[in-house]
Amino acid sequence: MRLLKSCLSSRRPGQQMANPCVFCQIVQGSTSTALLYADERVVAFPDIKPSAFRHYLVIPVEHISTVNELQRRVEHHQLVNHMLNVGKDLLKRDAPESELHRFGFHRPPLNSVNHLHLHCLALPFIPSWKCVKYTPMAFGGFQEAENLLERIKPPSTLNS
Repeated sequence: MRLLKSCLSSRRPGQQMANPCVFCQIVQGSTSTALLYADERVVAFPDIKPSAFRHYLVIPVEHISTVNELQRRVEHHQLVNHMLNVGKDLLKRDAPESELHRFGFHRPPLNSVNHLHLHCLALPFIPSWKCVKYTPMAFGGFQEAENLLERIKPPSTLNS
């Protein structure tokens, strides 16, 4: 029940959630989505429209809308790092023959769901033109997870 409580914790007592986002519904277990991984901070599942040989999403249990909400705070840095480690472990387990991986987030306005989610891709892209959607761009678009981690590194750890 911790998953459900965390996802709904942003509402006021007695307030019903009108339309929780689809990812919050997955966290709550109110969809038929098969989870590949779950703990108190994140859940992971296959993307419903895969763009690669393996394509998984890792989402936080807590509803965080987009990468734009992440700040240079220890807890945000640890969360994204945990999401990345979960994604790497899943691809290592499920696609050991794939040597090329891509991990990242779509930035608004190019994100499809307003609930932070890490794309974990074991390449090749299927079909190959899908690589465009997961290419880092200067104006936003796709941001690689390692670059995001550097951007949100807390000030106390910048010189370490």
